[in-house]
Amino acid sequence: MKLNLSKVVNGCRLGTLTNLGKNGVQTLELPGCLLYTKTGSPPHLTHDTLQTIKGVPDVVQLTLSTLVDLHEVLDEYKEGVGKFIGMPDAVLYCSLHDPGTLCPSGYNSNKTVSVWGYRGRMEMSTSKFMRMQRCLQPDWFQCLSDGDTISDETSRKRAKKSVDRSLSFLDECLQLQEKSPELQGSVMIGVIEGGDVLEERLRSARETAKRPVGGFLLDGFQGQAMAKETKLKLMASVTAELPEDKPRLIHGIGKPDEVLECIERGVDIFESFFPYQVTERGCALSFSFDYNPDPEAAVIKQNGIQEAEKYGAEKDLNDASKADSEITLFEISLKEKRYRDDFGPLVHGCTCYCCQNHSRAYVHHLLVTNELLAGVLLMMHNFQHYFSFFHSIRDALREDRLHHLKQLIFKQALRDPGRA
Repeated sequence: MKLNLSKVVNGCRLGTLTNLGKNGVQTLELPGCLLYTKTGSPPHLTHDTLQTIKGVPDVVQLTLSTLVDLHEVLDEYKEGVGKFIGMPDAVLYCSLHDPGTLCPSGYNSNKTVSVWGYRGRMEMSTSKFMRMQRCLQPDWFQCLSDGDTISDETSRKRAKKSVDRSLSFLDECLQLQEKSPELQGSVMIGVIEGGDVLEERLRSARETAKRPVGGFLLDGFQGQAMAKETKLKLMASVTAELPEDKPRLIHGIGKPDEVLECIERGVDIFESFFPYQVTERGCALSFSFDYNPDPEAAVIKQNGIQEAEKYGAEKDLNDASKADSEITLFEISLKEKRYRDDFGPLVHGCTCYCCQNHSRAYVHHLLVTNELLAGVLLMMHNFQHYFSFFHSIRDALREDRLHHLKQLIFKQALRDPGRA
């Protein structure tokens, strides 16, 4: 794996990761995101439907928590998880936890980290963790780490302990990797811990950078426990300590405005779990990322504000939508009654399969009748919309217009919720 940076402007890094995969032919453009999967499959989609989506990344994210119950099968299989899930040529990255699921707190120790699979909690020592990585044979994998510092009650002592444990796990995993022929071609991603304590974050970054890791994961920034300004200051401080020739990943950050803030602080790689969460809410991503035309016109065109006003959106929000506080201003809830007779596409101008072939009214019908096809069509749209957003970010960086894109995104993040 090789990182080629073509531009660094005010902390934002534009470049390409090359020589990826077992054949060394795949690439990942940065800033970029990974293809999110559950148990090795994109949620709601088959391999055939995935092929219809434009801009799908070459790097697939697997989560150990959703695969941990298959380790005995994979151990017998011997040929790795890529072939097992029907993605033998994909570049596979194995993270420890599922970014779309919050893990219970208080279950890590000096010797083990708890991973929550479908059967419940499994305690993971470094030897057990590396044994599972040998079964999976991923191209990249997150090192075992103690990231249980997301609570707003995390003490300085607990933050220090998370760094000490994570560095100890890293050293043990590196030693075990050297002895594992199956993992000689795999890249270990070092994890930066330390909660909200700056000194511990910096110590974690400096010490991890001394080890022979292929990249860095900024862990513990997911969720709402840590204040936004604290998060951003910590990210900027941590990335300033990391070498420029290795990629920086982050987990649990998916909203478009938050993604842009992280990119401005030197983060390279994100996850695409956010489109999945939007799909599970019965929603469609509908934000504009076209920063070239007049921003006001783009917002109106992309999000159908004219239609919302026509149908009296403020009066037609159903009780379920009012109660769902998780719905963001970057999406529209197609469960709402106002879409029952709306025969336009989910997003005007979108080229995804759903928008080209089906209407909001049809998807609304599928949702209210609990048809499985609703999840398929929404996932196809939401994935393509999200991957296109990252393409727009890279274009904006090339043209030195990221500030225009950021203005557009943040204007939508602050718009009136009644005018979706």
